[in-house]
Amino acid sequence: MKLVLATHNAHKVDELRRILGASLDGIELVGYDGPEPVEDGETFEANALIKARAAAAHTGLAAIADDSGIAVYALDGAPGIHSARYAGTRDDGDNLRLLLANLLGSDDRRAQFLCAAALVLPDGFEHTELGIWQGTVLDEPVGGGGFGYDPIFKPAGYSVSAAELSADEKNAVSHRSLAFDAIMPIVRERLIG
Repeated sequence: MKLVLATHNAHKVDELRRILGASLDGIELVGYDGPEPVEDGETFEANALIKARAAAAHTGLAAIADDSGIAVYALDGAPGIHSARYAGTRDDGDNLRLLLANLLGSDDRRAQFLCAAALVLPDGFEHTELGIWQGTVLDEPVGGGGFGYDPIFKPAGYSVSAAELSADEKNAVSHRSLAFDAIMPIVRERLIG
């Protein structure tokens, strides 16, 4: 059975292949080279479904997608679904600088990474799962691993940023792993039975 991973983000492709690992046994994960849909949903779940629907329609195969970002309590949940384009440039460094600037003077550094994973089948079946990773925003970027907001996010229970965790450490506890761990039993049931 083939399963299309509906993303053009190379970082996500690598990370998801590591996260899914053995749970893909019997399922071939294939890349997506089709058009990128307009992500105009108002939630992570809605945007993940938009991407998965587009990939399923374009390929005729079952498709999974995710939408993720960081939500900061002191910023009323911003940048949220706009995380990737928060600064208007789609540049990780610009996004980090803007987020830190917007938090200047705030004592509330609580934040959470959220990831919605969506499965869409050609027969119209749809399912989503949400993973939430609690933490705080650091005063400045730390660490060279990960991507996106990882250098300024300190996961709850850790003394280091997400960018200082090894790929295996991050993949064991991240918002993305929580969402995809939750959706994979549904994927397996629907594709393999």
